[in-house]
Amino acid sequence: MIYPPLDDSLLLAEQVKKHCFGKEVLDMGTGSGIQAETALNNNAKSILSADINEESTPILKKKGIKFIHSDLFSNISGEFDLIIFNPPYLPLDEREDKEGALTNAGGKKGDELILRFLKQAILHLKKEGIILLVVSSLTPQKEIKKLLNQLNMEFEVLSEKKFFMEKLEVWKIQKWRKA
Repeated sequence: MIYPPLDDSLLLAEQVKKHCFGKEVLDMGTGSGIQAETALNNNAKSILSADINEESTPILKKKGIKFIHSDLFSNISGEFDLIIFNPPYLPLDEREDKEGALTNAGGKKGDELILRFLKQAILHLKKEGIILLVVSSLTPQKEIKKLLNQLNMEFEVLSEKKFFMEKLEVWKIQKWRKA
């Protein structure tokens, strides 16, 4: 099952448009490829898309976007100017089927996948590079913020959208800028 572009995808795509020009882009967890396609249509220098779900392969191939099957950065090499990630960010719901959990749950508490991603992403981020990350108000953020601090990274909220049950945010994450 591929995660279809929903409100979180569209919110992120607006930021991708603003930040991808001339950049070497990695679209992690590409799914339907909406972020990679947005970067392609807005003059990114190069685009690599990756997903743990091999069902993304024919979708990205049809769009002419390079795709790698990868569990986060397991098959990724090199560094990027822009890393995009719209992760599964909800706490695990035991009532949800396995396929639904793969596209929605970011772990038992909801932050585990983001924490794994950040620990690996810093190794693939160019010195002046940025990460665009979708975070939900339903995702525990304390450990994420603590890890960013440990990694000498900072974040700012670029955009947000409120819904009945949650608020979605797009975070811009980068290495600390020395004053």
